[in-house]
Amino acid sequence: MSYPYQITSLEQYHEDYKKSIEDPEKFFGNVAENFLWHKKWDTVLNWNFTEPKVEWFAGAKFNITENCIDRHLATMADKPAIIWEPNNPEERVRTVTYARLHKRVCQFAQVLKNNGVKKGDRVCIYMGMVPELAYAVLGCARIGAIHSVIFGGFSAQSIADRLYDAQAAFIITCDGAYRGGKDIPLKSIIDDALIGNRTIKKVIVYTRTRTPVSMLKGRDVWWEDEMEFALEQIEKTVCLLFLLK
Repeated sequence: MSYPYQITSLEQYHEDYKKSIEDPEKFFGNVAENFLWHKKWDTVLNWNFTEPKVEWFAGAKFNITENCIDRHLATMADKPAIIWEPNNPEERVRTVTYARLHKRVCQFAQVLKNNGVKKGDRVCIYMGMVPELAYAVLGCARIGAIHSVIFGGFSAQSIADRLYDAQAAFIITCDGAYRGGKDIPLKSIIDDALIGNRTIKKVIVYTRTRTPVSMLKGRDVWWEDEMEFALEQIEKTVCLLFLLK
């Protein structure tokens, strides 16, 4: 079994399915060898259906974003990672290469850290379908934060319920979003959802529709400003490392 693992025929599907049922530890252990690991597993599978308890790859450590992005940079840096077609026909199609995706995800990971997000923190994402949504999701995973994407059609009360259930401390949203022929005021809906909320520390707002919004000082920050500052930090760090060599 070699990377990338793919099923190319119905016959192979049936063969691999049989292997996965007959010897799941061997089969999925072989599949897992295709990924980058900081630490390999102690055991592939521990299971006890009487408790019930199922544990995969106990003791292993890896970062999913390295497997989604970094591993491809050596051979596919200039290849498309995301091709985004807008809902609004007047907007241009955007192609994001693996190199650019890596840069933006690292930038946004730094934005999250600058705003106090730590490993294990819950971050709710309420955005339109834009590439920046992918940056946000992968940025959270990069630093070990737990993201929860909230459907853009939910009401303020539905969002408030989810923020409470997750005990989320951070929100990533847009000023607005396009759906069909409508502009959806995402930030305003978030503001309504946050009435009475006691857990949210920061709201990061991406400029999408240029819908007028209110920004609460000390809580709300603009995505673009935060990304620019993060890039300056990263560039200074790179320069410093170069000088230290």
